[in-house]
Amino acid sequence: MDEYRERFISYMKEKRSGSAQTADAYSRDVTRFLDYLKEKGISDLKEVDKLTVYDYIEELRSGKITRGKISNATYARNMSALRSFYRYLSLNHIVEDNPFLSFGNIHVEKNLPDVLTFEEVNNLFDSFDLEDPLEVRNRTILETIYACGLRVSECSGLLLDHVDRKEGILRVTGKGNKERIVPYYPRLGELFDLYLSMYRNETAKKDCPYFFVSNRGEKISVRSIQVMLEESRVRAGIRIPVHPHMLRHSFATHLLDNGADLRSVQELLGHENLSTTQLYTHLTFDRLKKAVNDAHPHSKED
Repeated sequence: MDEYRERFISYMKEKRSGSAQTADAYSRDVTRFLDYLKEKGISDLKEVDKLTVYDYIEELRSGKITRGKISNATYARNMSALRSFYRYLSLNHIVEDNPFLSFGNIHVEKNLPDVLTFEEVNNLFDSFDLEDPLEVRNRTILETIYACGLRVSECSGLLLDHVDRKEGILRVTGKGNKERIVPYYPRLGELFDLYLSMYRNETAKKDCPYFFVSNRGEKISVRSIQVMLEESRVRAGIRIPVHPHMLRHSFATHLLDNGADLRSVQELLGHENLSTTQLYTHLTFDRLKKAVNDAHPHSKED
């Protein structure tokens, strides 16, 4: 059974559009299920039926086989992982039926994303010293994420020849290796020139294809960007924790706040479904509603 798990995860990583983090989570979820089967004396995946799945779900939801009760979102991911695992087994004629298809997910409410105000974004960027080459790099990385609505992995993996400084566009490789074109504003282009002359041209290894590099001259890691952002938000006096995806959320929200149409924002973000982008319209509406409630004189009346 462990061999099938390894083959499934390899398939996920090589053939599917899921991220590396998704593949890792799925691997843990499938491993937990296989360990459960071994404890129950089940050594053949064909022996798994609806009753086996029902008993497993009961133990999973109760927290008996985890470190405690799991959230609805974690349960939904587990079910998705195991349905996908059995779908893979079925496609490869290892099992005939997928017993997980009989069990649905608990509905998981999508929380509205956290965003920074425009003032907070400006305070963040103003906290960098553009006389210091390292701070030029750090400011350029964070402003690129905000200016173009990038995922942090997309920023880390941005290639040197995918930055068209003449046209002012980036060619971004997103989920599922789908490429999208994202324009950027002139100020970011000026930062690119500064970064290249002050940092990258002096630091990058000769054969490094990546646009943003570490102090070792290699591709900068996602973790380095996360740490950099946390340090800079403290320096900027922003009290709430900030993660790179908040800059992407802020990009979308600020565009919609200033009149951008939803379809354009969807294309810029690389969202496959418009419903994903529509979360930001709810956020924008809530902000407008709060502004009216806080400021309109009639809202104060009893």
